[in-house]
Amino acid sequence: MAYTSYDVIVLGSGPGGYVAAIRCAQLGLKTAIVERELLGGICLNWGCIPTKALLRSAEIMHFAKHAEDYGLKIAGEIEADLDAVVKRSRGVAKQLNQGVTHLMKKNKIAVHMGEGTLTGPTSLTVKGEKGEEKLTAKHVIVATGARARDLPFAKADGKRVWTYRHAMTPNEMPTKLLVIGSGAIGIEFASFYNDMGVDVTVVEMLDRIVPVEDKDVSAFLEKSLTKQGMTIMTGAGVEDIKVSGTGVKAKIKGKDGKVTETEFSHCITAIGIVPNTENIGVEKLAEMDRGFIQIDPYGRTKSKGLWAIGDCTPGPWLAHKASHEGVTCAEAIAKELGNKDVHPHPLDRNNIPGCTYCHPQIASVGLTEAKAKEAGHEVKAGTFPFIGNGKAIALGEAEGFVKTVFDAKTGELLGAHMVGAEVTEMIQGFVVGKTLETTEAELMNTVFPHPTISESMHESVLASYGRALHI
Repeated sequence: MAYTSYDVIVLGSGPGGYVAAIRCAQLGLKTAIVERELLGGICLNWGCIPTKALLRSAEIMHFAKHAEDYGLKIAGEIEADLDAVVKRSRGVAKQLNQGVTHLMKKNKIAVHMGEGTLTGPTSLTVKGEKGEEKLTAKHVIVATGARARDLPFAKADGKRVWTYRHAMTPNEMPTKLLVIGSGAIGIEFASFYNDMGVDVTVVEMLDRIVPVEDKDVSAFLEKSLTKQGMTIMTGAGVEDIKVSGTGVKAKIKGKDGKVTETEFSHCITAIGIVPNTENIGVEKLAEMDRGFIQIDPYGRTKSKGLWAIGDCTPGPWLAHKASHEGVTCAEAIAKELGNKDVHPHPLDRNNIPGCTYCHPQIASVGLTEAKAKEAGHEVKAGTFPFIGNGKAIALGEAEGFVKTVFDAKTGELLGAHMVGAEVTEMIQGFVVGKTLETTEAELMNTVFPHPTISESMHESVLASYGRALHI
């Protein structure tokens, strides 16, 4: 069987893979993409986008339950139609999947549906709808992503023990839900089901929830979620789970060392990810670390012509990081193939924002105050609460704050951390500022529109230097 040849083949069509393919095509490269399931990958079909659709339904539910706070009356009991909520979420995912399909056609990218296996740094076979195909290219980009990690003593069965994928298409509404892990995925689903009226318990082995965030954000979020009715257990661990036809029985060791046994109707495991790098032929071609492909700042592996991006490479494991890597990688390949008009820039991991879409939302970029001090910086940090912001009060969303961290000697913006309404939309202002290497002076002299919640960003900068105006 003859090989079909391309300039670039991308293995995997998630937000890293399909963006890399589009950028390669824009740069005039003959490009193909290989996908075993659905164009758009996990993020678009089973992750970032459909979960936000679910969370939007939960947000509307929350506001409906609190309509009287806004001078409104809603007659009758507010109920969630689980099937309709899930149907809407799946419809959003389908629409975007079709959008990616259109983008492949628009950019003349060949799509090979099937399981791809590398046979060398720049060749692979695809077993799928067309039987077995042999493909070769000048360069290959591995973008196979990752999947949820199972508990060793309770593998997800889709019935009582769920991963995020099962939690997005539940066959029934839980009555009492155990969420193991308080990272972004765990907290988002805990927030969704709590707003839907489920009794939710979150167990986190570390001493605070969302442990990668600034400790002030973690403390605020725990207080808020507890006030909403969640049970939060930190410094705790699930030691065993027994699954039955009616629920799960979990042995949980608390921070005091005592082990209690509690029954739940369902359990969500959100304890991390496993890279999808087994059985694709990459182990002999690239340096690996715990299954993750090791790369240089442009995505190169140790084998010439073989590149990797996204969740199958070192973190942070975020869709927007994967997309950015895809563009960088595509431009680096084009440069190697003789394009003198592209100037790829390596990824600066300090400028990658993180967003969690729980209620209230959290968002951050750069160093926490503790990490900045650990790195040797003398810091100036300031916090401005939403209770001092007119727009937040008018929206009925006065819980939250913005915190900024600066280098005291140079004024460099080291980090920004937010919790509250719409902060996932606001964080990009600080991301742009960090990318432009701004200092407190530029931020203080920036005019922020009134009335907006974003004014809290300005006030937090002023607060870092003892100049806050509205608190």
